[in-house]
Amino acid sequence: MASVRFEAVSKVYGLDSKALSEFTLDVADGEFVVLVGPSGCGKSTTLRVLAGLEEATSGRVFIDNRDITDETPSKRDIAMVFQNYALYPHMTVFDNMAFSLKMRKLPKEEIQKLVAETADILGISDYLNRKPKELSGGQRQRVALGRAIVRHPKVFLFDEPLSNLDAKLRVQMRNELARLHTKLKATMIYVTHDQAEAMTLGDRIVVLKDGVIQQVAPPLEVYNNPCNKFVAGFIGSPSMNFFKSEVSGGKLAAISGSLELSGVTDGRYTMGIRPEDIIVNEQGQFMCTVEVVETLGNEKVVLGVTVSGEHLTARCKPDIDIHPGGELRFDIDVNQIHLFTVDGIENKI
Repeated sequence: MASVRFEAVSKVYGLDSKALSEFTLDVADGEFVVLVGPSGCGKSTTLRVLAGLEEATSGRVFIDNRDITDETPSKRDIAMVFQNYALYPHMTVFDNMAFSLKMRKLPKEEIQKLVAETADILGISDYLNRKPKELSGGQRQRVALGRAIVRHPKVFLFDEPLSNLDAKLRVQMRNELARLHTKLKATMIYVTHDQAEAMTLGDRIVVLKDGVIQQVAPPLEVYNNPCNKFVAGFIGSPSMNFFKSEVSGGKLAAISGSLELSGVTDGRYTMGIRPEDIIVNEQGQFMCTVEVVETLGNEKVVLGVTVSGEHLTARCKPDIDIHPGGELRFDIDVNQIHLFTVDGIENKI
């Protein structure tokens, strides 16, 4: 396998449409890195530049310290798995997986061995003689993975490979990918807009916005210590609550209430609090009017409007007796508060 390095890579379309801006990132040998962000943030462009499908406007790209910026895709030894499976419909599963090996003119016995080993890893040995139309979506995605794995490339690239699958199958395939990474110890770069995939798969997460890296860190660090308001609001489902607030003399005023908060410079802030850190309490000092109650079995998600007119989302125990139109009183875990300055940067408490 191999390490990957981007050095100040930018990609501009036309005169001023910048898809990537000074993108700099080091991916260690064997690391699983997930690029996450909203549509149009530059995730797929990053993969395409690495794969050689797009030419960088500026900057350099390295694999194992070898500059591959100007090399053709065929010389980069990269395998890419796309959102659509891109299988040859007239070929069997075996022929789809063996196609690249045949192009490299490997001996027939070696091709048979490599395909059989890969099919066994992915649990598709029984389908080698079938054609794609005879397979389910999950099976087709396994074939697409197998076509990449069988080549033993230096780097695996995944461009939202699970987007076309239903919810249950996505979870199953997500677990399969995690096991695959553990088994292969391969360098993998994965693009998604799904936070659950990012949190569960990545050794590190790269959060992108408008072609600019916002934060690079392990999943829990991104979740617990977001560097700015954008990251805080993007990572987490339901997303973080934000409220106008002001700190004065060791007190934080927000949502028509007040909290003791020492060690913070006086001023106006945006207070962030995650839905699970809203503490339901009949005697709580804060209150909201309930608009929607989502019953999920293991929990209820309550959406409401506070007395200050701001929207609130709370994760509650499933047995709470609450209905739309009712009132929810609550407290806030002061130890879980995030404060962001007017420019969106977190002020560490």
